[in-house]
Amino acid sequence: MDHFLYKDGALHAEDVPVAEIAAAVGTPFYVYSTATLLRHFKLFDEALEGMDHLVCYAMKAASNQAILKTLGDAGAGMDVVSGGEYRRARAAGVPGERIVFSGVGKTAEEIELALTGGIRQFNVESEPEMEVLNAVALRLGKVAPITIRVNPDVDAKTHAKIATGKSENKFGIPISRAKEVYALAATMKGLQVIGIDVHIGSQLTDLQPYEDAYNKVAELTQELRAEGHTITRLDLGGGLGIPYHQSNEAPPLPSDYGALVKRTLGHLGCEIEIEPGRLIAGNAGLMVSEVIYVKEGEDREFLIIDGAMNDLIRPAMYDAHHDIIPVVEPAPGAEPATYDIVGPVCESGDTFAKHRDMPEMKAGELVAFRSAGAYGAVMSSEYNSRPLIPEVLVHGDQFAVIRRRPTFDEMINRDTIPEWL
Repeated sequence: MDHFLYKDGALHAEDVPVAEIAAAVGTPFYVYSTATLLRHFKLFDEALEGMDHLVCYAMKAASNQAILKTLGDAGAGMDVVSGGEYRRARAAGVPGERIVFSGVGKTAEEIELALTGGIRQFNVESEPEMEVLNAVALRLGKVAPITIRVNPDVDAKTHAKIATGKSENKFGIPISRAKEVYALAATMKGLQVIGIDVHIGSQLTDLQPYEDAYNKVAELTQELRAEGHTITRLDLGGGLGIPYHQSNEAPPLPSDYGALVKRTLGHLGCEIEIEPGRLIAGNAGLMVSEVIYVKEGEDREFLIIDGAMNDLIRPAMYDAHHDIIPVVEPAPGAEPATYDIVGPVCESGDTFAKHRDMPEMKAGELVAFRSAGAYGAVMSSEYNSRPLIPEVLVHGDQFAVIRRRPTFDEMINRDTIPEWL
């Protein structure tokens, strides 16, 4: 469920007409719903009720500080994967004890930043990283709390580019070597082992891969405890999918996921961390764009819009689907038209949809890309010297620009021409 609905024939974000935002900020732009963000966070929080737990929002999905503060003020932790994300989370008011640092390539500088600024734990991905973390902690006179990310070799049955739990992926330590690596960690005086981390991928639409992975984690927990390791926390990652096709069967509910966690891991008495990103932010955002031209091709019509692949790259990168709807509600029984929906960037890959049926559109009309809140603005770029597009947050009948569109001068003046030119 989201809070983007037609009211009196006009698409609204909560109680704000989307066309009103477009008139104020121009197109294209992203708009997020506060009510949807909070609802989805609370669904996960309630799903784990009765267990000691923390829901850490995976902020790589959408990292604007206004989104982070909205969730942080509601009690969310943050899962960060870079020093920049750590700084954003702290700037948004999230305390260090609610920040988990993940990622395969943490640098010594990023580790020092988190150790001095406060951190809940590091999710360690390799033995070389463990050695660097230990050295930095000892140099600073600190002890770094860690979990070790194990790769359970479970097929998440998701897109190959977002699968992370198979043996061929770069993430984690093979679960077959886990006991050996935990034994090594126990010898390092700058580290404190507190738990196990596992994350098998993104956009999962089936709970069975989770069950397979979590059963392996439960077995490993008992084996490590038998060898004298203190395992008090299980970080289970994120990855629950969202319905990008509104007509498709809905993915599993957070309540179903929570029941699975309790069934497979509840007997261990561990604190549970989960790191949802897409399911919290995905359906909480739209990208809104204006039709520039309707172009007649040889065997098709092209709907050319002012949004482009640099603004929303998922279709070009993942062949991802987004439902695209008009901002003005079509009349009942209106005949559909069929379009290839494309942007103005000089790449054939700048195509959002092919042979898409939707109401007949005209130049100057607005369309909205649904489920664009996750991996939209955060993956955008200035390709073709197109400025980054605004982000807007709605709260009831109010809206605010939370990232403005830079001017062309601001964008161009970041370049520096050498003296010899």
